[in-house]
Amino acid sequence: MQIPDLLDVHMHTVASVHAYSTIREMVMAAKGKGLQIVGISDHAPAMPGCFSPMYFCNFKVIPRDWGGIAVFMGAELNVMDFCGSTDLPGHLTRRLDYAIASLHDNCIRPGTREENTAALIGAMQNPQVKIIGHPDNPVFPVDYEALACAAKERHVLLEVNNSSYAPNGSRKGSREIVGEMLAACKRHAAKVILDSDAHIEFDVGNHVYAQEMIKKYEFPQELVINSSPDAFKAWIGA
Repeated sequence: MQIPDLLDVHMHTVASVHAYSTIREMVMAAKGKGLQIVGISDHAPAMPGCFSPMYFCNFKVIPRDWGGIAVFMGAELNVMDFCGSTDLPGHLTRRLDYAIASLHDNCIRPGTREENTAALIGAMQNPQVKIIGHPDNPVFPVDYEALACAAKERHVLLEVNNSSYAPNGSRKGSREIVGEMLAACKRHAAKVILDSDAHIEFDVGNHVYAQEMIKKYEFPQELVINSSPDAFKAWIGA
């Protein structure tokens, strides 16, 4: 079953330094592909080379209805310790429409299964964190039963990250792990979101590999938020 591709809220612009398109280019690409919602989620400052916290201070100048597409401004926060602390102060995260929290090995050393799980569950305590980014990264093994239970309880989406499953993707082994995550989400009725993790305009809305994983593991459509823009807006309180 094909999930309707109506939104994509994990993408990076030139503000993430290692990405190569502007906000305008990303939005125009989304419009060309028929998306209804775009979420810009540039990396927070602990990611090497990224902009200072000041980047996240002035999102009010960005149109939120851009040619008929709803635009939300978020951030991909870096989880910095096994308690779930992240790298953007509260007065700035409160300015975001939503936040993704992710483990990156250039910001935190990979821990044990228990430590990594505690880190992600700890990050869910931040009320702005609505998504856990690429939680099936084999570099950071986690307890998916505990993670799915916590995500359900804390009203947080677990991400099915398209770039993780691409043949040239940097998170090798995610294809072999995502089935375990989706099975736990199915058991606990925890919702997921398909995201491109685009770093250039051509990948905006590209969920082809994520769709493949949903189909392969027979994951129920009603637990995938992408088919309903209104459901996503309600999820983040927009």
